[in-house]
Amino acid sequence: MFAVLAACSNAVGTVLQRRAAVQMPDSPNRFGLVGQLLRSPVWFAGILGVVFAALFQALALNAGTLAAVQPLFILELPLALLVGSVVFRVGVSRKAWFCVGCIFVGLAVSLFSTAPSGGRSQVPGLWWVPALAVVGGAGALLVLAGLHRPHGLARAACLAAAAAIGNALTAALVKSAMSIMSEKGAAGFFLAWQTYGFAVAGSLSIVLLGYAMQGGPLIASQPALTLGDAALSFCLGVVLYAESPRHGLWLLPALLGVALLCYGVFALSRTRCLMECVNPGGDEARPEEEPASAAHHHARAD
Repeated sequence: MFAVLAACSNAVGTVLQRRAAVQMPDSPNRFGLVGQLLRSPVWFAGILGVVFAALFQALALNAGTLAAVQPLFILELPLALLVGSVVFRVGVSRKAWFCVGCIFVGLAVSLFSTAPSGGRSQVPGLWWVPALAVVGGAGALLVLAGLHRPHGLARAACLAAAAAIGNALTAALVKSAMSIMSEKGAAGFFLAWQTYGFAVAGSLSIVLLGYAMQGGPLIASQPALTLGDAALSFCLGVVLYAESPRHGLWLLPALLGVALLCYGVFALSRTRCLMECVNPGGDEARPEEEPASAAHHHARAD
């Protein structure tokens, strides 16, 4: 429940922040834009949405397994489409609705089939050393690969994948920090290195996501971010927190659910209506979509 609330809150917060930015008049410098945003109630509402999303995520990770909680944040993508379609008055195409259905069904089937359970509330201290080395090294390689690529699919995908690694690592550290707070209270929380670790990892992820969105089209960055975060979080939950998914014949429906989920994310990322909801007013090239009808274009962003 907390994970779904976090996905909803983050989707609403993100859309409202973009709405506030679109409504702002052109400013000769970036500081002027920041000053205008600080005076915007819509922008503040968006910030509150992101803050509540972080709180809901922490509560979800404290109550459930990492392998089950983080994949639920994939719901943020279709929820951003639904919220954005109302805020920006964008018509949602039949293809987009079909993709949303694929994401919901695929996620439900895959999580029900794997059903990660058990695990420990805290990771042994020494286990963090190889985990941070491997995850941090992979993220650094992706950043270097992305920055050395020209503007396009490869650059956006590499930087978004690095941001996804940061998000997954942030979630793993948040879960550890929340466990420490449950045992030792607020003092233990603020004295734990995990608290400052997830603050740094989360901040780097935000920066990398910004570069990824600027570095190439949504079709490259969004699937890498959404699916990469879910996949790595699942692996970290199993390896670090000893969470146990189902095995045997349960793998068949799980793989079917993952395939349906991947199709939904990739296909939705190509739709024109999602572009208008998550990047209104942007100059990024529009992706191809099925032949347009009047229902697809009857309402455009202001």
